[in-house]
Formats: sequence, structure tokens, C-alpha cells
Amino acid sequence: MKLTASNIVKAILNLPRDQWFEYINEKTRSQVKVKSAAGPEGPIYVERRNPTKNSGAASTATLSSAMIWRIANAYSPNVPINFDRVLAGSYNTRSLLEALLAHTPEFYWCIPGRIELINNSSEIKRGHKHIVWMPGSPHQNGVLTESKTGSDQAISEIPTQTIIYDSLAITEKLLPSEMNIDVKRRHLQIQIALIEIGLQLGFRTWIAHNDKGFQYGERKVGELEGVIARLSDERVLASYEEARVAANLIDCIWFKNGKLMPAVMEVEQSTGVTSGLTRMKKFQDLGPRLADIRWVIVAADEDREEVIRKANTLQFQSLNTRYFSYSAVEELYSLCKRRKISNKAVNEEFLDCFMEPCLTEFSLN
Repeated sequence: MKLTASNIVKAILNLPRDQWFEYINEKTRSQVKVKSAAGPEGPIYVERRNPTKNSGAASTATLSSAMIWRIANAYSPNVPINFDRVLAGSYNTRSLLEALLAHTPEFYWCIPGRIELINNSSEIKRGHKHIVWMPGSPHQNGVLTESKTGSDQAISEIPTQTIIYDSLAITEKLLPSEMNIDVKRRHLQIQIALIEIGLQLGFRTWIAHNDKGFQYGERKVGELEGVIARLSDERVLASYEEARVAANLIDCIWFKNGKLMPAVMEVEQSTGVTSGLTRMKKFQDLGPRLADIRWVIVAADEDREEVIRKANTLQFQSLNTRYFSYSAVEELYSLCKRRKISNKAVNEEFLDCFMEPCLTEFSLN
């Protein structure tokens, strides 16, 4: 059996809508309640509160499609998984998804044993909280239920397969000494990852004019395969001279078949979210009205809340911004390099699994 994001979203939306759900850890006072979902694969909009603080005032949160898919892909029937390990500590809403999922009929919580291996001897010790999918034995909807079967299992701390992902490395000597290396290196790593992803998916990539001169290996970034030399060569912008000028300093734009722009992206490492949104908004106002453009802010995982907050301000709502976290970029990059994913194997909806819509339900109304 294969679990999908739509299965998870459907199960969570079937929970009692007006009920506040407890976290699995009884020491955690926070609670979560389901509001709505943007589509069959998410994102899911929820409320969370701590009834012992601030008079129980609730705040909104979003469970992204990318996070839901990562959890769905990790599951096999009757095999416990640890959310923190699967998500590598990313997504500050992972505990919300975990709590809601554990209240749906096919999911149970458990604490399997932990196999500790020291030298040549092993010992089973008390482990950590896991969630197990048991589609053959559902429990009552909306009730947090422990699986004794899952608790009787033991989890090895040593994975059965070691996976090493390719990394993007730019040495300090390749960048001008007067630059803030720690900031600029990360920005450039992400841009190069986007070039590689675009190349694998059949896109040609525009890189901001002032970033093309940086050295990467033995070549300048502007000389890498798939990088566009001049925006004037793109037919989709042929009638938009002012838009071409506005696009010159946009960090990354993907072009497809000479007539589509699958994504316009700003990588926000040090300049702040507002500057990137402003550049994209100007390009949108001056450029072609193509429905399939994704306006994307690429930023660190810890900046997610700031990206969503700024994207929901009135002046930027027309962008319908998407958030592409650094961890999601790295995950897609690794998939493209390791599995040789191509535009023949996947459609552009595949990209949407890695990009989280930013507009909240309140903004849409």
C-alpha cells in the first residue's frame, strides 16, 4: 500500500472541525485545531494555542504540501517513523502535523525500543516517540491511541542504507575577498542549485546580471550550461522592454520552450524579504500576464514565518507568492542529481510539492 499526501489531507480534514487536539507529549500544553485546506494535497491551515498562556489566544499556522509529502513518502504499513528524523528537524509546524495525524483512525503513536550498539554488543533501551500507520486496524476518529504492537518493536539507530548527497561547495578563494563570504557563499550555492535543477527539468535559467561574474570551479556562473546570456534572447519578453530591464537583477528566472516562465525567484539571504518581493512585483507590473508564472521567495527554513507575513501584505498579494525553503531546494537538487529526474518524467506540478503557497485564507478572502 502507498500513502500519499492526499490521503493524509483527507484524513485530517475528516477530524472533528471544532475540536482542539492535544499534542502526544502530555507535558506539552499546546493544542491544535483544523481550519481548512487549499487543495487535495494541502497545504492545511490550522490554529494553535496554549490555553495556559495569553488567555488561550490562538494563532494560525500552515502545514505545507512539501512537508506532508515528505511524511507520506516515508511511510510503509506497520512501520513506525520518527517525524523529527524524517524531516531532519526542518519545518517548525511538524509537531502540529504529527499531533493531528495521530488522531486520525489509521495512525497510532508508540515508543518502540531503541537498539543501542556499542562495540560488538547490543542493548534495547527505551526509545523516542514514533507514529505508525496501521491501515488494517483503524481506531476511533479524533482519539489519540497508543499502539502496543508498535511499542513492542525495536528501532535500529544504524540505517540499513547509507545515502550521501552531493554538496555544492564554493571555496572562499573563488570569491572576492572584500565580500561577506558567509552570506554570499550561501546565496550563490542556492543559485547554482537552482541552475542545476532547472537544467535537469528542461529549463533555461536567467541569473542576476551582477552574479554572473562569480567563479564556480573553472568557469564563471554566467558560463554554466543552461544559463541565459541575454534576456533579449527570450521571446516571451520580446514586447516588454521595461520588464526586461526590471528583470536584470532578479536572482533567478526559469524559462521553458522560449515562451513560458515556470518560476521567477528571489533568493533572500541577507537583503530582506521585502526587497525581493518588490523586485518581483515591479517585474509583474511591467511584464507579460502569464498565468503559469510562480513568484517565489527562496529563503532559509527559519525565515518561513517572515516570508509568509510579508507576502500577505496588501501590496504583494497579487504575486500569490510561494516559499521555497533552503531544505526543499537541497532535497530537490539531490533528487535531480541522484535520480536524474527529467522534464519527461515529471510535470511542473512536481515543483509545487516543494514550494509552499504563502497566501493565507484570510488574505484570499
